[in-house]
Amino acid sequence: MSDSQQTFPDRQRDKGPGDNTPEFSVSEISGVLKRMVEQNFSHVRVRGEISGFKRAGSGHLYMALKDDQAVIDGVCWRGTAQRLSVQPEDGLEVIVTGKLTTYPGRSKYQIVIESMEHAGEGALLKLLEERKKRLEAEGLFDPDRKKAIPFLPDVIGVVTSPTGAVIRDILHRLRDRFPSHVLLWPVVVQGDGAAEQVAAAIQGFNRIQPGGAVPRPDLLIVARGGGSLEDLWAFNEEVVARAVADSAIPLISAVGHETDVTLIDFVSDRRAPTPTAAAEMAVPVRRDLIANLMDLERRKIGSWTRFTDRAAMRLDGLARGIPDPRSVLDTAVQRLDDAAERQSYAMRSLLRHEAQALSGIAARLRSPRQVLDAQGERLVQLAERLDGASTRRVATEHDRFGRAEFGTRLDKAMARRMRDNVTALDQLGRRLESVSYKNILERGFAVVRDADGAPISKGAGLQAGTAISIEFSDGNIGATVQGGGKPVRKAAAAKKKAAPRKPAEPKQGTLL
Repeated sequence: MSDSQQTFPDRQRDKGPGDNTPEFSVSEISGVLKRMVEQNFSHVRVRGEISGFKRAGSGHLYMALKDDQAVIDGVCWRGTAQRLSVQPEDGLEVIVTGKLTTYPGRSKYQIVIESMEHAGEGALLKLLEERKKRLEAEGLFDPDRKKAIPFLPDVIGVVTSPTGAVIRDILHRLRDRFPSHVLLWPVVVQGDGAAEQVAAAIQGFNRIQPGGAVPRPDLLIVARGGGSLEDLWAFNEEVVARAVADSAIPLISAVGHETDVTLIDFVSDRRAPTPTAAAEMAVPVRRDLIANLMDLERRKIGSWTRFTDRAAMRLDGLARGIPDPRSVLDTAVQRLDDAAERQSYAMRSLLRHEAQALSGIAARLRSPRQVLDAQGERLVQLAERLDGASTRRVATEHDRFGRAEFGTRLDKAMARRMRDNVTALDQLGRRLESVSYKNILERGFAVVRDADGAPISKGAGLQAGTAISIEFSDGNIGATVQGGGKPVRKAAAAKKKAAPRKPAEPKQGTLL
């Protein structure tokens, strides 16, 4: 009996006439193949180069292992992928352990990866991992202890082989970007004694004293080209890692290619994927610096120009709201001149008006003598009228009473009354004349007036050549001031008492 008949004995019932070949569905034969592969290859180790590696969003890893003649698909589930000691990537030759299975959906067979290690390097990788964990526990990988790379170092120390392409690449890149002073410490970068030479070079650069014959580097670069794990093993030695950690000078590690990772990369202050990249990290591009400086200068000039333009515009705006000080002063001066002219005119007009008013009042005033004469005449008239009336009244009363004594008494009373009235009137006249300036002029005084007719009471303010007028009791004369006025002391004059005038004899005659 054939294998297919043993696997599917019930398929004998489905044979047609003249045909003894069994029939299978696709799912049945896929299941048979899956069971056969998993039973015969439940634990295998496969060596090959990773190709087409990708990490799915679910966390599962998918890749292909190939050699020069065949390819097999590989899958690593998420839980296992988190425990892998090797991070898979394209081009990496590895040894994977797992079981073979099939994927019926695409009619492919694949290996389910349970572990992965570098091909032929398992022992070295294990040693490297243990050493890495120990140094990390000591704090050599702590980011807080890493030093900043100087922006523009004057002297750069390079630790590498003097005959390889690495030093030429570094020098070429430095010359293109920013020419700098380079000190080379030649070492062996592979084989026996390489680690000790690299550590000694790092320590030697740090022992250089500043200001000596040999300049002390501001930055160190430890560089080597790519190679296998065995070729780069010198940079995984503990003596190199500790020398890098103890370096007081900032250090850039540039060992191998971008995919090569060594212990010096974890301890150094900065890791470069290639030696050329290390030179690019060490110095900026000179042309870029010059361009940046020119751009900053242009921006500074532009900013200052904009600032001054805005300030000028703002000043112009403020100036438009402020009048011109000269025009303000001119207007004020003109207004002051106008006010002074108006004041002078108003003063002269006021003085003329007052002089006219005083002249009118003076014209209406009568001399005390005239007033006394007029009052005397009026008093005489009244006395005459009173005398006539009294005579008539006395005659009437005399006739009425028939007694001469009444008329005599009345005559005497009237005479006394007249004398008293005349005496009072004479006293009033003398008082009125005593306060009249005309009366004072008759006593030898004079009134001095200026050109406008205003009285001058003091001579201190008069100037030579000033025209004045002098009023005497009998008229006015013109005069001119000869010298400046000086204050004089008044002489005390004895006042003569005027003899009292005798009362005039009453003109009234006897009533009898």
